[in-house]
Amino acid sequence: MRSQINRHHQPPRAWIGVVSRAHVLRGVAGGFAQLCHGRHGPLARMRADDWLVYYSPTTELRSGAPLRAFTAFGRVVGDRPYAVDMGAGFVPYRLDVEYAREVRETPIRELGAELEFVRRHSNWGMLARRGLFEIGTADLHRIADAMGVSIPLCKSL
Repeated sequence: MRSQINRHHQPPRAWIGVVSRAHVLRGVAGGFAQLCHGRHGPLARMRADDWLVYYSPTTELRSGAPLRAFTAFGRVVGDRPYAVDMGAGFVPYRLDVEYAREVRETPIRELGAELEFVRRHSNWGMLARRGLFEIGTADLHRIADAMGVSIPLCKSL
């Protein structure tokens, strides 16, 4: 019981999920996040009220054009990942997310020098290979501003 109480009193965290734009758009339309080819582990790191920003290196998963932009911004509203049977033996995990509907897709080159995670990691692309990584609140706010998203101000951010 103690771990559940502590978990709910922790401040929201901010995450970057790395997904092609086409897959991001499916998630936004359906109100869910699906990361790392549907693996449970990355989604299980997030909890309700956390923030999720999608970074899309390409437009499509395998054959897409380079994009390198932030493509969606949302807040986790689901309590835990759930499995979805998509047929042909593919059963990915998803987590419910409420996405900002009006966002400006923002190339990372517009923000790169301002973002702490980029400055701190000379080859931040290695972070992106993880598929999901945590960022600080200052970076979250910089990305939100660039994408035209208003984040409610609260002391926990």
